[in-house]
Amino acid sequence: MSRIHRLSTILRTVTRYRLDLFFDRDKLPRSARLLLAGTRLLPQPSAPRGERLRKALEDLGPIFIKFGQLLSTRPDLIPPDICSELDKLQDNVPPFDKAHFVAIVEEALGDSIDNLFLQFDREPLASASVAQVHAAVLPNGREVVVKAIRPGIEKVIEQDIKLLFTIARWLEKNTIDGRRMRLMEVVSDYKNTIFDELNLQREGANASLLRRNFEGSPLLYVPEVFWSHTNEKVLVMERIYATPVTDVSTLQQQQTNFKTLAERGVEIFFTQVFEHNFFHADMHPGNIFVDAKNPQQPRYLAVDCAIMGTLTEADQYYLARNLLAIFRRDYQQVAELHVLSGWVPEGTNTGEFTAAIRTVCEPIFERPLREISFGQLLVSLFRTARRFDMEVQPSLVLLQKTLLNIEGLGRQLYPDLDLWATAHPFLERWLKERFQPNALVEQFKRHGPEWLEQFPQVPQLIFQTLERLQAKENAPSTPPISRPDNCKSPWRLWAGAALVGIGLGSAFPQWLDQLQQMPTGSLLIASVGIVLLLFR
Repeated sequence: MSRIHRLSTILRTVTRYRLDLFFDRDKLPRSARLLLAGTRLLPQPSAPRGERLRKALEDLGPIFIKFGQLLSTRPDLIPPDICSELDKLQDNVPPFDKAHFVAIVEEALGDSIDNLFLQFDREPLASASVAQVHAAVLPNGREVVVKAIRPGIEKVIEQDIKLLFTIARWLEKNTIDGRRMRLMEVVSDYKNTIFDELNLQREGANASLLRRNFEGSPLLYVPEVFWSHTNEKVLVMERIYATPVTDVSTLQQQQTNFKTLAERGVEIFFTQVFEHNFFHADMHPGNIFVDAKNPQQPRYLAVDCAIMGTLTEADQYYLARNLLAIFRRDYQQVAELHVLSGWVPEGTNTGEFTAAIRTVCEPIFERPLREISFGQLLVSLFRTARRFDMEVQPSLVLLQKTLLNIEGLGRQLYPDLDLWATAHPFLERWLKERFQPNALVEQFKRHGPEWLEQFPQVPQLIFQTLERLQAKENAPSTPPISRPDNCKSPWRLWAGAALVGIGLGSAFPQWLDQLQQMPTGSLLIASVGIVLLLFR
């Protein structure tokens, strides 16, 4: 009955905001046409469709607001006018009872609020759809913020997600747009995202890693997590005092260097993606602050690390090469890299794909570089690639959304921001460093023990493979190829390989340390020698 009541509420909201106009009525099943028959008598709406959808989600409550925020991260599926409007969704909701907040903290941390904190502000600092935040002071005098999950939110989320799955399944089954937008997949992504946000220990771990990555950096500061007061239900972090990045007037009064601020935002993004491979994927303006104590060298501060993104090493490499090829207008290489990376099927006609990419990119490059939207360019490329059956990976979509946020924010702060002038040297340097001898040595250090452990199995695997190939190629009349006596049983090779592995393994760290100190030429000669020896 509760689900039926909720469905009736949704139907009233759909009617009020004329969301029925999102679909071709003639292509809807008869039951849906009958249900929406009365909407024909309603006047045509004057507001754009994106605005109507945003207001409908706001009326339906916090869970649907969160879902709308997730939809805004899928520009590969959602039209741009709707995406830009959903970006405006805010999840500021009325706070829940402060006594209840205290009870949640005390139960989660196993002690009274007076013992846990020297001071505790019972009035909330902020309240969102999933959690609420209060200010406090630890017994050691450190100022902190205390974040706790809303009571009963798990049950509400489960009910609304079931309902969303029901709606998405019906739309996919009965409408072309529903199938094209892969709504079941979108709802599934939302389910994973929202339940990850309910685990505050996960958010704390993300924040700790991001803080460690930028420790001592003049670019970004991440508040400290106090693990003695943190678990799945409660998160306690250092309290920060800084200017919201959207408060441009205050930053102007502080005589902030906006050019440096915008360029540092771009540098932070590329550092996270390519050097750390761990990027903040929810960098909307509400999560970003600015420390302008030194206005000529302003520093960012980031909060809310619930959603983080990573890429595979292959995606990192191909993404960097793609971006460089795009700005060199080498569209054939862009097409080839998409195939090599597996982003589009192997059988894709690279000639047709190259022409499609050229059609998207060439008009853009007729304008000055500073007028080119880097993020929108990626969106257009992903949309073009979908015509060639490209399956956009969730990690790439998160990265694309983050880049759109960063670029949009940077151009609000400094309209003349030339993102490419900042990104180009970074990508060139990263690709060059990727193949430096020191980088290869680091890879040996990281994977060497596993390689040495597997090395003794190599002779046996070689013999088994050769025997299988020989068995397939030889006809019954063909006598089997005999091996020399010392190869009939490979135990000597196993023993030799094991001794080599033990010897190399015992000296492996010292050997690599010495390798790092060798001149580049000597290292290359030694590498070639090893390769020839192994090949022999």
